[in-house]
Amino acid sequence: MLKIAFIHPDLGIGGAERLVVDAALGLQNLGHQVDIYTSHHDSNHCFEETKDGRLKVHNIIPPFPRAINGKFHILFAHLRQLHLTASLLSPGAPKYDVFFVDQLSTCIPLLRAIGRTRVVFYCHFPDKLLANGEFIEDPISRAQRNMLKGGLLKRIYRYPMDWLEEITTRQADVILANSNFTGRVFKDNFPSIRRTPEVVYPGINIVAYEATQDSSNDPDVAAILSDRPTLISLNRFEKKKNVALAVEAFARIRAQEPNSANLRLVLGGGYDPRLEDNMLTLYSLIDLVSKKHSLSYNVITPSSPKAVKIPPLNTTLENPAVLFVLNFTTAQRTALLMSPSTIVLACDSGGPVESIVDEPAEERTGWLRAPNPEIWTEALRQIVDLGEEERSKMRERAKKRAREMFGMEAMASGIENALKEAVDMGQVQSRVTLWLVVLVAIMCLLFALRWA
Repeated sequence: MLKIAFIHPDLGIGGAERLVVDAALGLQNLGHQVDIYTSHHDSNHCFEETKDGRLKVHNIIPPFPRAINGKFHILFAHLRQLHLTASLLSPGAPKYDVFFVDQLSTCIPLLRAIGRTRVVFYCHFPDKLLANGEFIEDPISRAQRNMLKGGLLKRIYRYPMDWLEEITTRQADVILANSNFTGRVFKDNFPSIRRTPEVVYPGINIVAYEATQDSSNDPDVAAILSDRPTLISLNRFEKKKNVALAVEAFARIRAQEPNSANLRLVLGGGYDPRLEDNMLTLYSLIDLVSKKHSLSYNVITPSSPKAVKIPPLNTTLENPAVLFVLNFTTAQRTALLMSPSTIVLACDSGGPVESIVDEPAEERTGWLRAPNPEIWTEALRQIVDLGEEERSKMRERAKKRAREMFGMEAMASGIENALKEAVDMGQVQSRVTLWLVVLVAIMCLLFALRWA
């Protein structure tokens, strides 16, 4: 049995958080002891497993804000993680066999040099490539976009942040990536790191979608169910997720196909009112739905007494064309995805290329298309017109692929192997460098602030 500490910056609701939760549960099921450390955990904005006793979460509240006037997010993210690291390395803190770190790598050299403990780093995607919005794979187009979006001051500000990300990530004993795509991008953009990340795909809790528990009396589930044909998009409300593409394609097919007038679109995902990007994205989508396309909509949240409060909006309560579901519950998500007619449409880049089979047609598990509204509209037309027999065959092929490649057991086993590989390297031989001394000095200051 290993004693494992997970370090994650903000344990809210999102894909990275879902992986952390599922990985921790999977490792516990394999007999390991797991603790999760975070700088933010809100019981009203988190996955249920992190608050119902199944996982042990340590919320180390930092003395720093997330940002100042919507600026300096990454700088404060580094400071908040250094504060968390100071707590982990303080006298009397629990000792662990290995650390599992994701998203932010700032703590890695300190955990190794001071804590003398091995570290596994899981890369969802390099932060340096998301600073100016959604990732553009073509380096020339990306450079042009960055020049337009990032002024000189921003580039000066980002340079040390990007440098810090690379040199601290390089200190990890084992580096994992969530897909071959991310691994390739990682190699291309971190030239000083010669290792190729090992790929461990995020797992799917397939059992949760096979549960027979009756949720018909759940008011939150009742609020999202409908007999109407439904298109579903589940993402955090962030601009880089490009949820507007789903709205544009949906609006087009409703306008072009008389038989599609009864279609509805459900947009569900994590929403945190503390984050400016979340608020701006939600309201820009509402404007796109209501003002540009003149579609009715409603916005709902779970029935928790401390659910997110939404300002008054011009919503349609009965049978809206578009339903926004903020911070959906596990039961709501399962109810939406348990539909026997669910078919997948995704962009033809990144992780979906590895999870979805588009060609040949007889092996298809879903559609992969370029992120263009007209192209997506045509794909939706094919999906809507798909016969029940082919829909059933595709569904079975998709389930089979999910079980074989993306099950929880496969993910937990892959992460367990990486953790054991790190532990088997033996005791860390620390090496003092100038930038490490600077990090230690900052951490000592943060430690003093913690106990001041």
